Amino acid sequence: MTSKKHKLFNLSIIVIPWLSVLFIGKQSLKRYSLSSALIGMYEIFSHINGRRKKYWTFYDKPKNFVRDELPFDVGPYIPASMWILKYTYGNFKKFVLVNAIFNGLFAFLFIPFLHKIKIFRLNRLSYPKFFLYIHYKAYLLYGVQYLIEKVRGEKGGGEK
Repeated sequence: MTSKKHKLFNLSIIVIPWLSVLFIGKQSLKRYSLSSALIGMYEIFSHINGRRKKYWTFYDKPKNFVRDELPFDVGPYIPASMWILKYTYGNFKKFVLVNAIFNGLFAFLFIPFLHKIKIFRLNRLSYPKFFLYIHYKAYLLYGVQYLIEKVRGEKGGGEK
């Protein structure tokens, strides 16, 4: 049965990031939402694979992808991708640095916190391996946005 703290946690990781999108601006939302959504879908498949390989465990029983992994994909992942693209697209070094910081905080601080409050723990991945597991997708995100910009005929390099 899903614990009350798990339900509250899921609600907060979905609602808070999406509320932040209200402040991203219409232009940025339009520009970066497609690549963020595509990478979000890729992340869902990645989580399905990670679940199958038992890279992590959620404490609540029974195991449920929609309750366990999906809130991470639809919650912070897509809005964070849009925000990071908004402030770093066009400067690849800055993009990589900001993603490395965010992914590092997630892997080395947030995941141990989730373990401590008994929501989630890593099984077959160490924290550095988990960092790499989530960080490589940043390069895919940038590449997808680059291709979208190329197809649309827009110039990369920040807000207009």
